[in-house]
Amino acid sequence: MIEDKKKYSTFAVMFYINRGKAKKSGMCTIMGRISVSGEMTQFSTKIDIDPKLWSAKAYRLKGKSRETMEINRKLEALTNDIMMHHRELIETQNYVTAELLKNKVCDISQKKKTLLALYAEHNADYEKMVGVNRAKSSLSQYKYGYKHTAEFIENTYGDDIPLSQLNLSFTEQFDLFLRGKKGFKPATVNGYMVALRRVVKRGLSQGVIRKDPFVGYTFKAKLHRYRHMSTEDLEKMMTTSIKSRALCFTRDMFIFSTFTGICFIDLYYLTMDNLHQNGDYMWIAIKRQKTKSDCYIPLLNIPRKIINKYEEVRKSNKVFNMVTSATMQENLDKVIKLCNIGTHVSYHDSRHNFGTLVTLLNGVPLETVSKMMGHSDLKTTEIYAHLTSQKVGEDMKLIAKGTKRKYKLFEDKKMPITAEYNYFEYRERYEKKYNRD
Repeated sequence: MIEDKKKYSTFAVMFYINRGKAKKSGMCTIMGRISVSGEMTQFSTKIDIDPKLWSAKAYRLKGKSRETMEINRKLEALTNDIMMHHRELIETQNYVTAELLKNKVCDISQKKKTLLALYAEHNADYEKMVGVNRAKSSLSQYKYGYKHTAEFIENTYGDDIPLSQLNLSFTEQFDLFLRGKKGFKPATVNGYMVALRRVVKRGLSQGVIRKDPFVGYTFKAKLHRYRHMSTEDLEKMMTTSIKSRALCFTRDMFIFSTFTGICFIDLYYLTMDNLHQNGDYMWIAIKRQKTKSDCYIPLLNIPRKIINKYEEVRKSNKVFNMVTSATMQENLDKVIKLCNIGTHVSYHDSRHNFGTLVTLLNGVPLETVSKMMGHSDLKTTEIYAHLTSQKVGEDMKLIAKGTKRKYKLFEDKKMPITAEYNYFEYRERYEKKYNRD
C-alpha cells in the first residue's frame, strides 16, 4: 500500500474561479480541478459566488457569513468525496485517472457502467445531430447495430455486460455472431463492427472503459468495388420502349441522376429554387443533404428535357413528384429486367455513371468532377470515377501524339529498330487474349 501511495502522490484537488468569464449578473462559477500523475481535468461545481468573496490562496470563500460557511462546507465535502473515490479506485482497480475521478464525482459513469447503456447514450446524442452534420441513414446503422449487439449480449451474457468485462474475446465473439448466426455478408459485418468501435472510443475518451477491446481485432470486410454501368447497358435503358408511366418515371429519374450526378435524397428535395439560369446555361445549385457541402451542376440537354417533360404534372415547388427510395429501387429492378440488362443496378449507380461515363471519360478533370458531385475530399471522387482501360487508352493516345516527334531513340548495331512500336495495337491484342475490359 505504501508503494501505491507513492505512485499516486501527485494527486491533488483544488477550486478556483475564472473572473474573465463572469456572468451578466457579475457572479462567477466555482470550478474544480483534479490532477493525477500529471493528468488534469476540470469540472463545474455549479455554485455561483460574488468574485469579491473568493480567496485564491485558500481556495475558499472569505468571511464568516452563513452563506459563505455553507458554500465552504460544500467544497470541503466535495473534496472528501473525490479523495474517497480516489482510494476506492486504487483498492479495486489499482488504476486511477483524473477523468475517472471526474466521472465519479459528477455521477457521469453511473449511467454508463454497461455497454448497452453507453450505446444508447451514443445513439441519443447522434440523433440530436441528424440534419446538422449527421445523416439519418447513418443513425439507422447505429440503431440496427444496437439491436444486434443487444441480441448477442442477451444470448451470451444476459441482460447487459459491464464495460469492465469488454475484451478482445467479446469483440471476436460478436464478429462471429454476426457472420454465423445472423448470416450477414462481410461488408455488413464490417459496418456493425465499425459502429461498435465508435461507441467504444466514446467510452475510452470518457474514461469509463479502461482497455480497448478492439486491440488485436482485424476488420475482415473486403473493399467494395464501386462500378458504373457499361455504355451498352446505359444505351439499352435509354432507348427501350416502356409503356408503364411509373416505370418510365423511374427510368427518367435514373437517367437524370446519371447526367447530373445528383443522389436520390438530393433529388427528392430538389426544388425550382435550386435551378438557376446563367446566360445560355442552366445550373443546379444545392447544399448536399449528406455532407452539407455546396454543389454546382451544369444541366446538360438530356436532364433539361426531363425537367420540361414533367413540368405540367408538377404538384409543388419540387421539381419532381418523387416516390420513396424503396419504391424507386423496386421499379428500377423492373426497368432493368425490361431492358434485358444482365447485372444488378442500384439507383446509386447512376451517380457512378456520372462520375465515370459522363464526366471522366469525356475529359472532365477530376477536380471539376469532385466539385460537381459535392465531395469534400478528392479521394472520394477517385472511388466513384475510377479509371477504365478506355480512359487509359485515350490518355495514352494524347501522350503518343505529343511525343512522336519530340523524342528519338538512340539506335546502334546492338539495338536496331526495325519497326515503330504501336502501343494501341499491342493493347488491343492483350485485351483480346485475356478478355480484359
